[in-house]
Amino acid sequence: MDLSTTAFAVNTPKFWGGEKELVADCIETGWISSEGPAVKEFESKMASRCSRRHAIACANGTAALDIAVKALNLSEGDEVILPSFCIISVITQVVRGGSVPVLVDSDATFNMDVSQLASKITPKTKAIICVHTYHFPVDMEPVLALAKEHGIKVIEDAAEMIGQTCLGRPCGSFGEISTMSFYPNKHITTGEGGMVLCDDPELAERCQQLRNLCFDPKKRRFVHEDLGWNYRMTNLQAALGLGQLLHLDEAVQRKREIGRLYSKLLKGCPGLILPPDDLRSETNIYWVYGVELLPSVPCEADEVMKHLAAAKVGTRPFFWPMHEQPVFLQMGLFKGIANLSDEHGRRGLVRIDL
Repeated sequence: MDLSTTAFAVNTPKFWGGEKELVADCIETGWISSEGPAVKEFESKMASRCSRRHAIACANGTAALDIAVKALNLSEGDEVILPSFCIISVITQVVRGGSVPVLVDSDATFNMDVSQLASKITPKTKAIICVHTYHFPVDMEPVLALAKEHGIKVIEDAAEMIGQTCLGRPCGSFGEISTMSFYPNKHITTGEGGMVLCDDPELAERCQQLRNLCFDPKKRRFVHEDLGWNYRMTNLQAALGLGQLLHLDEAVQRKREIGRLYSKLLKGCPGLILPPDDLRSETNIYWVYGVELLPSVPCEADEVMKHLAAAKVGTRPFFWPMHEQPVFLQMGLFKGIANLSDEHGRRGLVRIDL
């Protein structure tokens, strides 16, 4: 959708006023590359905010997921359980690395249905990727219990829950390793950018090497024993992130105000399933405002989106499920699991505001 033609764009990044000075300082001092001091400061402050010992800034959220998956040293044929209803970034490195993705259906919260996890675990299961989606975090308590029981690693994708809590802890603090994205539609933006968070110092060192072409500071430069990526974050991006982090609580508060306004205005509108304001012990963070159409509505979400676009209101479709992605079907993946739901993708649409 061409957002330049919409009166109400899907999302525009929010700047709070102090970011310009921080970015300008990078230019004035010449610290614009990934070697600058703002990167380490941003890492330190994000680690503290998420109750983690280590944070590794990187180029984007996809890079963070790539690093996290590879850092766990999964072998070819190892099984990784993850939700079918997610963005494709979550599964990409699993497939490229030769591991076997095992999909779990979503529930009414759009998160993975954790009641299905136990039935998916086999002796080959080595990791579970939990993706907090749209409004609420995954129900992490049963996930962590199963992982501990079976010796399975947990990757937490907290890209959409920056500033949210789960079980009284910050999202980004769960499992062996967590990831975040700082794309412009997130609660903190660095334009592009991401973060890997963990507690294990050896795992953190592994992530740092993977981010930087697997240079090993203990060995001769330009001699490599593994393949990594150039997934570094620049000092300019980190400076922007520091300015944004100062206002994270305000961003979350504003999201909730907007979400509640939508619910108030749409209450009683026939044919719509609106997101609840709270679930379990958590308050909806309204990273997006997601609406599903009831089966009684005689069209799919894309038709409603066309009408909204004609009224200059920008929307986006929901994620499309992994078990229906053409690229994976062409690879021969996910045969015989057509019973997984795809209704969220067909019947849902979102707005992203700040």
